[in-house]
Amino acid sequence: MSRALVMKVTAGQDGPERCNQAFTVAATAVASGVDVSLWLTGEASWFGVPGRAEEFSLPHAAPLTDLLDIVLKGGRVTVCTQCAARRELTQDDLLPGVRIAGAPTFVEEVMAPGVQALVY
Repeated sequence: MSRALVMKVTAGQDGPERCNQAFTVAATAVASGVDVSLWLTGEASWFGVPGRAEEFSLPHAAPLTDLLDIVLKGGRVTVCTQCAARRELTQDDLLPGVRIAGAPTFVEEVMAPGVQALVY
């Protein structure tokens, strides 16, 4: 049985190193064949919106848009329901493949057998 990875990233432009680290770990895990679910919460919620990842820049780091593309192609990306509501984001505002879901879905994912959960 292989393990799955559920990651919650809470930082965006307000914590660029923490944000980029989370996306880097998620993309690396996907590239390694790990089942990855990336949750965008707080300021990271904005990266579910088209064009927002392209605006992010951190010296000596892989472009966030590239990392997000990797996760979207091989894993799942979710924006927190409450975080989306606070930012007035709806499903129509998000990138294709990004969903909105809440705490019940997050708890279900992290409590599944063989899951490792990380929060950045």
